[in-house]
Amino acid sequence: MSVAALAIRPLQRLFSWKVRGVRWVEIIGVVLVGVMILSVYVAKAGAARESARISDLERQISENGERVRLLRAEVARLEQPGRLEALSRSAGLGPVEMKRQETEANLPNLAPIPEPRPVVIAPTPAAPAPAEIPAAASAAEAAQ
Repeated sequence: MSVAALAIRPLQRLFSWKVRGVRWVEIIGVVLVGVMILSVYVAKAGAARESARISDLERQISENGERVRLLRAEVARLEQPGRLEALSRSAGLGPVEMKRQETEANLPNLAPIPEPRPVVIAPTPAAPAPAEIPAAASAAEAAQ
């Protein structure tokens, strides 16, 4: 017998082994096909889940973009010079008068308005209470 014949014989025996009339290689093939079908199902379910998540994120991005656009429009409306001027006038604010302006050279000569010092009131000593002993002695003398 040749070496090739010795190597083929166990393989033939392995492929011809049957379980209840079905070769075990066919059983393993069916199991592997079932595992492949299950793995494809799991992969498709995961892809569908990710697709739904991606579409939800895209929807949130478009909503946030709309909000950003509205906020920018609101900022532009609030920063209008005419509106700010009307608000400052209603609050009693106005431009600085010309006589209150100074040049850069006179800035060191300007003195800040001093803040008033807090007034400290010293506590007054309490007046001594009238002595009750002389009053009690005079009441005792009156009783005699």
